[in-house]
Amino acid sequence: MNHSYNLAAYLIAQLGKNYHNGANERITGEELLGLAMKQIKQLQYLAGGMVVFLETSNEEKLLSFYQAMGFQKFDSRLSDRAGYEPHELVQLLKIIN
Repeated sequence: MNHSYNLAAYLIAQLGKNYHNGANERITGEELLGLAMKQIKQLQYLAGGMVVFLETSNEEKLLSFYQAMGFQKFDSRLSDRAGYEPHELVQLLKIIN
């Protein structure tokens, strides 16, 4: 027995803003994440589940943003994308209310 626990969770992937030609001023990070969470809550109503998961670079500005939005760090891992230098990704989660 490996004493592991499996948990179904929603994954937010590739959440980011376009900073080209002032496009970043069209929507705030809070609004963008809010739209993603709205979609997840609709899915939660249809399919269940209660956890949202994401990974981000280990940068204080990003970590502070996600923590201010209710996410908590729980682990980290090294990226292993072919052709790219490995870097640390911090894993965060949030319980959906």
